[in-house]
Amino acid sequence: MLRLGCQGPATRGHACTANLRDGASAAAPLPERARNWDDGPVSEQLIVGVGAGTEAADMVLNIGPQHPSTHGVLRLRLRVDGERVTECEPIVGYMHRGAEKLYEVRDFRQIMLLANRHDWLSAFSSELGVALAAERLAGIEVPHRAVLLRMALAELNRILNHLMFIGSYPLEIGAITPMFYAFTERERLQAVMEEASGGRIHYMYNCVGGLKQDVPDGWEDRARRAVDEVEHGMVRLDKLLRHNEIFAARTKGVGVLDAAAAAAYGVSGPVARASGLDFDLRRDEPYLDYGRLEVPVVTRTEGDCYARFMCLFDQVAASIELARQCLAAAVNAPGPVNVKLPKIFRPPAGETYVWTENPLGANGYYLVSRGEKTPYRLKLRTASYANVQALATLMTGCLIPDMIAILGSMFFVVGDIDK
Repeated sequence: MLRLGCQGPATRGHACTANLRDGASAAAPLPERARNWDDGPVSEQLIVGVGAGTEAADMVLNIGPQHPSTHGVLRLRLRVDGERVTECEPIVGYMHRGAEKLYEVRDFRQIMLLANRHDWLSAFSSELGVALAAERLAGIEVPHRAVLLRMALAELNRILNHLMFIGSYPLEIGAITPMFYAFTERERLQAVMEEASGGRIHYMYNCVGGLKQDVPDGWEDRARRAVDEVEHGMVRLDKLLRHNEIFAARTKGVGVLDAAAAAAYGVSGPVARASGLDFDLRRDEPYLDYGRLEVPVVTRTEGDCYARFMCLFDQVAASIELARQCLAAAVNAPGPVNVKLPKIFRPPAGETYVWTENPLGANGYYLVSRGEKTPYRLKLRTASYANVQALATLMTGCLIPDMIAILGSMFFVVGDIDK
């Protein structure tokens, strides 16, 4: 309601119409419900009703499906009240390509060419999970050298994945320099992975029974030198980000995910460990040869954007140490890197479930076979799909300027969500 201080008797017409011929102003009599005002004579007050126009209404805001901070086409349907988000609904499926259905019409050799596509930042690890499931179902024992090389390559792939987010996350909240530093270090490892597999992004290096071929002579030494250079480069990134006041102001205390909520949503990986969930499959349910190694697990308890980023950041140092150990052991490990199998591989009828610690969290592979050359069913449980569900809780109550900081700190790949 608006209050106007008009003088004079009331006139016909609009309440604010003045009788200009008489030189008198007009005032409408106050309604009974407004006669309790005590800041002037009631006859001198004028109330103009503006109806529902003054009532606040929530606005629906769409983020995406194409947005620079989403690593793909993810849509967030937000309901906002002013600058505050009151409701968040993640809408997925824009990149769905039917990966699981494609697996059902391809043999296991062909599946390896598709298994690394849904999460292009964790390509080697995604191939590895499918290979492990098929090997477990068929009872295949992989040569020791292949196991060591798989572990080394998986850790190098983990570092590559984390460096992408270490560079891109600060960029999303306004810092461009870390992107250049992170990609400089990333390129060193890309060259090593390309030398071993022939691919920069989609390696297609795993096969049922081991690896497609052995690494070139001297590759282990070149890989160790690259790892040393990356470790040195991480010091520069650490100085730039860890105690950066602006970066801390944008991320500390923002988007807090507690341990109970993380467990309820099935969150895993660095996002879960930042909330205090001390869980890592390499240590807790070892696969390959991780059971013989001391696997350091980085955890924090704050559960905010800063904690998630620093868990990811500090995990690089842990993976560097694991990669060193695997590369050193692989140098002295003789023998083949694969098991000779028929060209048409038919695992026995049955089912099995394998899960691995992918760079972004726990990935599960449920394989059902009927003894044919193609799987009857290959179900993927991807880390990104589980992690992104927590956005509905994290976004509620946050400010719009903090939304991108929260979204980027969940470290997901949309292809890994939609499959």
